[in-house]
Amino acid sequence: MSPIVLEDGEGRAVIAPHGAELRAWSVRDTPLIWEPDPAIWPNTAPILFPVVGWTRDGIVVDGTRYPLGLHGFAREKTFDVVEQWPSHCRLRLESDAATRALYPFDWSLEVAYALAGAELEVRLAVENRGRGAMPYACGLHPGFRWPFAGGAMDDYTIVFDEREPSRVPVITQGGLFTYETRRVPIDGRKLPLTAALMEKEALCFLEPRDRRIRFAHKSGAAIDVALAGFPFAALWSRPAGHFLSIEAWTGHGDFVDADGDLFAKPAMHHLQPGATRAHVAKFSFAHPHVLLR
Repeated sequence: MSPIVLEDGEGRAVIAPHGAELRAWSVRDTPLIWEPDPAIWPNTAPILFPVVGWTRDGIVVDGTRYPLGLHGFAREKTFDVVEQWPSHCRLRLESDAATRALYPFDWSLEVAYALAGAELEVRLAVENRGRGAMPYACGLHPGFRWPFAGGAMDDYTIVFDEREPSRVPVITQGGLFTYETRRVPIDGRKLPLTAALMEKEALCFLEPRDRRIRFAHKSGAAIDVALAGFPFAALWSRPAGHFLSIEAWTGHGDFVDADGDLFAKPAMHHLQPGATRAHVAKFSFAHPHVLLR
């Protein structure tokens, strides 16, 4: 299927029906989403559902184990386009026999994008179409260009709205959380970025809260990520990858001692039959001359 192109004022976004993935976003002709490299990371901004992160050997529901893996399967599915306008669109994925073999529930997932000049809103809406409670988690995984405003990678800083802990969980090579922590150089609300900082596993912030994260260049140019609908966040990159992923999560991956029981898994939302829950994030770009007005 052809990609969806959204335009409004100075903003432009491109969305692929496969995975409902944001493939490009630019403001004033400044590209902000990284251009994928299959040798490093073939994605740009995958949608995470119905789990976030790695599972410890799949999930268990009513005593049966299902081979549901990293970040679920939504990113690998083609969504139906249910609404398309010049500045916004809505895509939908529904459960079927293939998804029930991995995650035994009936549901729909809608992904909506709305572009308003320099701001892009992303909305995930999960509906439980089954007869019992449904545990789920969802998330966003955008890879922003690094650098996006020129200069070197260490000309950039992450600025949090509130103070964040200076220690983050240590993650195993298999992607599971341990109960150990390691220090990161957060100075109050600021985290100076370097390629070396991101060479290890993701920096995961598991203290639930509403967050606003600013990815800022020393010139004042910045990408703001507002995560009111996602209580957990992570920063992730790969060696030689000129991107920084600011991930937004409603849940998180398994700990090393998880038994797989999906109903007992921490931080999952338990959606009742017939209910729908929405999660919204907003990305916005501030150009230096706008900030200096």
